Amino acid sequence: MTRPLCFFVHHQGRGHAARTRATIAAMSEQRPVSVVTADPSLFDGFERDIEIVALPNMIGAAVPTATLYDHATPDTLHCVPLGVREMRATMRRIIDHLDERDVGLFVIDVSAELAQLARIASVPAVKIRMHGRRDDPGHRAAYQACTGLLAPFDEALEQPEYPGWARAKTFYTGGLCTHTSAVPERADARRRLGLPLDREIVLAMTGGGGAGTPYAPLTVAARAAPHALFVTVGPLHREGHETDFANLVNHGWIDNVTDYVAAADIVIASAGDNTVTEIARVGRPYICTPEWRYFDEQTAKAERLAALDAALHTPRLPGDNAGWVSLLEQARALSVDRLQRLYDPAAAVNAAGWLERLTDRLWQDADTAEDAHTVRRLHAAGPSAAASGAGS
Repeated sequence: MTRPLCFFVHHQGRGHAARTRATIAAMSEQRPVSVVTADPSLFDGFERDIEIVALPNMIGAAVPTATLYDHATPDTLHCVPLGVREMRATMRRIIDHLDERDVGLFVIDVSAELAQLARIASVPAVKIRMHGRRDDPGHRAAYQACTGLLAPFDEALEQPEYPGWARAKTFYTGGLCTHTSAVPERADARRRLGLPLDREIVLAMTGGGGAGTPYAPLTVAARAAPHALFVTVGPLHREGHETDFANLVNHGWIDNVTDYVAAADIVIASAGDNTVTEIARVGRPYICTPEWRYFDEQTAKAERLAALDAALHTPRLPGDNAGWVSLLEQARALSVDRLQRLYDPAAAVNAAGWLERLTDRLWQDADTAEDAHTVRRLHAAGPSAAASGAGS
């Protein structure tokens, strides 16, 4: 029997869903796959035959009373307020689905609480790894509860302080990028986008999981480097007092990220997983400006990139001309070879293969498991019970 896999996909941002889609697409067509998520639209247009289970959206759900709200959260959990109907419905729907489909492996991207819930419900689980300061009791309990951990990045990006016992159960896929379109030459990409061929282009991009690229610092950059063209894609965070410049243009939301990265001479971007691997895939000097995330996820990743000389880690963009001149000079001097090594075109295939092999290994000989369970029961009851059972 081919055991089903189920993925929980957090709906904040697009990266979790994109990573899941890439992994599922690389799986055997004979493998039944389902996804539980609070935003099924993230899988609109996905060609692989999967079952989608819609969950309640717990973000912003109200706690009924002040007394319930005042109860402290246990150290082993992160966000479990009391009395929330949507939370009960979410847990019930997940458990019911895992039980009804007899799921062989529950892949969690991401939730420390669901990893613990899976263990309590006796369902083997794998948690997707993310960077950050995750040595708290909640994460430790989640990592211990799982049968394995999956890191969608190169092992070179591993944090040196990550514990050996958890590293031993981690599978590193290599840098997993969800964009698979061919990477064009710089000039071809610029022609497609209508960008000048003979000018330095600095691309600033942000995904959908944060507040957007700070626009004010880029106006300083435009003034400090008038010879360059600064292009922004994705959301912008404006403060309302900025002065616009002719060499700073916003192209908004775009679908062809690869073309824009390929057209650039320098890329300024956050440290989201797919952002890092997309820049690595194309190979451009990278100024990494981590956004605020829980557990310092992006900061920890930016620190590793800098330690490998794969990118410049800039906690905040310069606020003066001289600062921008210096930062851009450092970026031009970067070698992209170290960054490019962090991308693996086979990462999604690696992830899919490992998850399927793990599932099969966990449930190997499951057809005879009932007989084995009966034997274990009889032995636990004692020799006389075993003898009686053997002759019955």
